[in-house]
Amino acid sequence: MKIFNWAYTLFKSLDFNDELALYLNLFVNIIVLIVVAYILDYIFKKVFIIFLAIVAAKTKSSFDDFLVANKTAKYIAHLVPLLFIYKTVPVILSKFTYWEDFFEKGVKIYIILLSLWITRSIFNALKDFLKQQPRFSDKPIDSYIQVIMLFLWIFGITSFILIIFDTSKTTLLTTFGSISALIILVFRDTILGFVASISVSVNDMVRIGDWITMDKFGADGDVIEINLATVKVRNFDNTTTTIPTYSLISDSFRNWRGMLNSDGRRIKRHILIKSNSVKFIQPEEIEKYKKIQHISSYIAHRQSDIDKYNLANAVDKSTIVNGRNLTNLGLFRKYINQYIISHPGINKDMLIMVRYLQVTDKGIPLEIYCFSKDKEWLNYEHIMADIFDHVIASVPYFGLEVFEIVSTPAKIDTENL
Repeated sequence: MKIFNWAYTLFKSLDFNDELALYLNLFVNIIVLIVVAYILDYIFKKVFIIFLAIVAAKTKSSFDDFLVANKTAKYIAHLVPLLFIYKTVPVILSKFTYWEDFFEKGVKIYIILLSLWITRSIFNALKDFLKQQPRFSDKPIDSYIQVIMLFLWIFGITSFILIIFDTSKTTLLTTFGSISALIILVFRDTILGFVASISVSVNDMVRIGDWITMDKFGADGDVIEINLATVKVRNFDNTTTTIPTYSLISDSFRNWRGMLNSDGRRIKRHILIKSNSVKFIQPEEIEKYKKIQHISSYIAHRQSDIDKYNLANAVDKSTIVNGRNLTNLGLFRKYINQYIISHPGINKDMLIMVRYLQVTDKGIPLEIYCFSKDKEWLNYEHIMADIFDHVIASVPYFGLEVFEIVSTPAKIDTENL
């Protein structure tokens, strides 16, 4: 205590009155306090930063490297002069009760704030460290950290209010209850994002790196970040779409992870065959179709069954529509099925099907349903294009036609030229 009164003694010896000497003594002590606090901050900041950098350089773990990158040592060093000020201010301001209470509250608030900064820097370092680990690379670490920090900030803000207004926790909770409707309105998106973030994480709906499609927001690409409020998607055109986190549980979206983890990527497309090009196969045409290797054995076996049926039922074959017959569309469907089975890019262990869809005014949809072995987008498109190149080119060999809308040229009025 005597250390902080030396200036007062000096000014009294110079015949200053008590009140003026007291204020001058206070002014000098505050200057000394600021200088000492600055020196302590500078020294401990250098010591802590150098110490942590040396430790980070000698350890194999990268966690301490991230602590250095997030300036954790710098924030911790600030605590030393702050604690010095906290212990010294009551002594300096012992004769200024009002200012003592004011500065003491300010120092307490700053200590809490600095503690939150230290905690945030540690969690940021932990987040960066976990993102490098294969086990956590696809987990929404940002969301977890933000949830924890949200609770810590709520605790900090509550502490600020308790310190500033000298109120009790019971009174504060009662006040919060009274304005809860306003709080919910103001923090609606944060609350919804918090609930959605937990739901997304617990139910494993989305991971970092998942390919998702969400037409409502124009999102079609890979998830690069999941946090409390938003999900960032890097689209395939290299644009970025930001989706509110709560939209993942309130709206519909498509996650392609299941396809990427499966044994194949689905091909499901159709071509339209003109209905008036479908016909029965004439007996003299059978030999021509038998030359097609993929269906030669099928034709022989199928024709044998048809002939046995027609003979057993005394079918009059003078009219081709009588009895059972092969059709060019049926042979084409079987040919495409066999062609897909023999294609090296198709997974034979998954469903392979060539089927008719409901007939439309544009013709008969013939759908190809199968799965490519290669799931990478570029290779998948090459496999699908290779199949349909062959399918479309094969259509005329079976006497069929692909539907297409033929545009008619506009008539030119030559009379008014």
